[in-house]
Amino acid sequence: MKVIAWNIRQGGGTRINKIFEVLKNENAHVIVLSEYRNNRNGALLRNKLLSIGYRHQFVTSSSSNVNSVMIASKLPGDGILHPNADPEYGDNIIELRFPFFGVLGGYFPHKKKHILFDYIHKTHIRSELPYLITGDFNSGKNFIDQRGNSFWYQEDLVRWEKCGYLDAFRLVRGDTKEYSWYSHQGNGFRYDHAYISPLLSEIIADCRYLHAYREKKISDHSPLVISFNTL
Repeated sequence: MKVIAWNIRQGGGTRINKIFEVLKNENAHVIVLSEYRNNRNGALLRNKLLSIGYRHQFVTSSSSNVNSVMIASKLPGDGILHPNADPEYGDNIIELRFPFFGVLGGYFPHKKKHILFDYIHKTHIRSELPYLITGDFNSGKNFIDQRGNSFWYQEDLVRWEKCGYLDAFRLVRGDTKEYSWYSHQGNGFRYDHAYISPLLSEIIADCRYLHAYREKKISDHSPLVISFNTL
């Protein structure tokens, strides 16, 4: 099973057809898009995805100019919204729940005060159902996922890890230095993550970034691909 998580940058804009071609070529079972927008381009992308088999699509009711999250899947599952996850950012996480595991997609605002990490800790990290939690976290480990120490919410990721959840990229790639987004000054940050439950860690096959699409400027983030041997 293959999952792709990608920040498509402010809804995709004029890049929407190129974004679709990437998703078509990668042919994942589940797609998680952050900075998705409920506008004309968003509808166009969803229709295109529908035409290639992504029959199960879930979005929030966010306004057309708001960065939110969408999930599209070739596999049937229950879409669950979490409007009470945060007083201001209730449209920033979506869940796709299968019988034996769940995928939680999130877009965590950059250096904004929110309680999304804490909400997930209470509702999903402690759940008996195993989860893949992925998306643009706009955070990471200071001095590891960036050279400096400007990340907010590092302590929340540490708290998840203390409960047994694992950084899938680190689990597969060890101490490899890779960044999923770069500033105009050339500073790299690993903003995009996948955290998995201990049960899912037993069947993970791969976790990697597809930097070529960022380098081609299809988005300013590198897509993250997570693959499992079987589910």
